[in-house]
Amino acid sequence: MPRTFRAFVAERLTDGGHRRGVRDFAAADLPAGKVTIRVEWSSVNFKDGLASTPDGKVARISPLVCGIDLAGVVVASEDPSLRPGTSVLVHGYDLGTAHHGGFAEYARVPAGWVVPLPGGLSARDAMAIGTAGFTAAMSVAALEARGLQPADGPVLVTGSTGGVGSTAVAILADRGYEVWALTGKQDEHDWLRSLGAVGFLARDDCPLEGRPLESERWAAAVDAVGAATLPYVLRTLRRGAAVAACGNASGPTLTTTVYPFILRGVALLGMDSVAVPIAERRALWARLATDLRPRALGERVAEVPLEELDGALDAIVAGEARGRWIVRIAG
Repeated sequence: MPRTFRAFVAERLTDGGHRRGVRDFAAADLPAGKVTIRVEWSSVNFKDGLASTPDGKVARISPLVCGIDLAGVVVASEDPSLRPGTSVLVHGYDLGTAHHGGFAEYARVPAGWVVPLPGGLSARDAMAIGTAGFTAAMSVAALEARGLQPADGPVLVTGSTGGVGSTAVAILADRGYEVWALTGKQDEHDWLRSLGAVGFLARDDCPLEGRPLESERWAAAVDAVGAATLPYVLRTLRRGAAVAACGNASGPTLTTTVYPFILRGVALLGMDSVAVPIAERRALWARLATDLRPRALGERVAEVPLEELDGALDAIVAGEARGRWIVRIAG
């Protein structure tokens, strides 16, 4: 590998300032690790936006090469199961927060973080799915493991135009569910229909405050928004239903009562995609290449050059994402 390479770096300055952007990064400054990867693709996630802000938010080192996921090819390895030339992907753990991440031409990581790319997925496909799609698939798998079936009734997806939400809509629809999409963007209804949504709610349809319990409506839900939507979801779940909570774009506070839990037996399933053990992570990626593969990957994806990441990072924090933004790293 070269002595230096291009990377998008966020850095807190000693005078209290902040800078971010593409610059040359020294290979000698990569962290220790058993696997070195030439990165081909990455993607833009909400956490990337937070890590690149002036106060750092989730960033735990400075300078930091941002990017919480990546896909590419192994160029050096001390692990015999991950030989040079192997196509791989990496996400979760400390990548892009306390460990230099995917917005760079090269990355070095522990072998226990690496997922060999499943057959049927290209590196670009893997990042079109990315951390957001993995989280969506994890949510659907958790709901089905609890017993959810298409015949049980409608499933609500909040934050449905974002990366997690749009992928959840697509996966659920492909598996035969009646999918309703909650979004404040009425001009995106046609696009969400193309992913499989059959019904829509606006933000005004799900007020933060309401009766402790409302009419039973949803057989399940995937909530990617948090504070602004999760209270409504809990109040309107059917008896014995569950919600997979996988995001906090509107904030982490949850204002609710115990009634949904003790009077209807609903369940709140927390989705932590960061620390999934590697064997489970690899198994779910195998499903993302087969039965959980979301439809129409190309219709949900826009490419962002490494040099134009600033705008995408600001937009995703502001809630302006539509589907997935992927980043071409290798030429």
